[in-house]
Amino acid sequence: MAATQGFGIDVGGSGIKGCLVDLDAGQLATDRIRLATPQPSTPEAVADAAAEIVAKFGWTGPIGITLPLVIKEGVAHTAANVDKSWIGTDARSLFADRLGREPAELTLLNDADAAGIAEIQYGPERARKGVTALLTFGTGIGSALFHDGVLLPNTEFGHLEVEGHDAETRAAASVKDEEDLTWENWSKRVSTYLRALESVLWPDLIIAGGGVSKKAEKWLPLLDVRTDVIAASRQNAAGIIGAAVAASSKIRH
Repeated sequence: MAATQGFGIDVGGSGIKGCLVDLDAGQLATDRIRLATPQPSTPEAVADAAAEIVAKFGWTGPIGITLPLVIKEGVAHTAANVDKSWIGTDARSLFADRLGREPAELTLLNDADAAGIAEIQYGPERARKGVTALLTFGTGIGSALFHDGVLLPNTEFGHLEVEGHDAETRAAASVKDEEDLTWENWSKRVSTYLRALESVLWPDLIIAGGGVSKKAEKWLPLLDVRTDVIAASRQNAAGIIGAAVAASSKIRH
């Protein structure tokens, strides 16, 4: 029996990735196509890049698209790590126009929410019980929050103020690279951030995603926090997978 397929596009501050997804296994069904995020990363330029990716696959079904934004009913309300002209944009109508689709065929959602959906759908059973927080460490820090497997969309825990700083300006993976921090020094910053999050949230489980989840053994054991922190099972593919799941499930934000 052929696998049920979906299509996801993950828009980030540095790259736009997309491909077919095996919805039965929760895995990428093909190699990803990755394009550099246009600079400036205006809505129109990003939508054109997304249309180029979809065209290369010839995909005609529903499409899920993640964005590093707070997005409600298809409208962008913030612009983290992308051009500020996104704010107030009717992103669903824009993508529908560029992709030649009806708006109803598109599901747009926050990138960390999409990654969280993939982890809840295909990750360990314990993630679907109690309060689970997924945090993506990349250009910034994205967050997704679930209670008994149900998403509370558009959390912005990466912007929690910690010791007078926006958390992601101190503990994002990009900061580790920019400041050439050792794993030990970076993990101390992450621990400080997570303890601040724990003080207001009390999660039962934290899932660490983003590119650094591929190197979880280098830093997760160094964390000094109360909550159990595990690596994302879908690692950096979670955004694409979660976008495809959301589109197939008609999840709307």
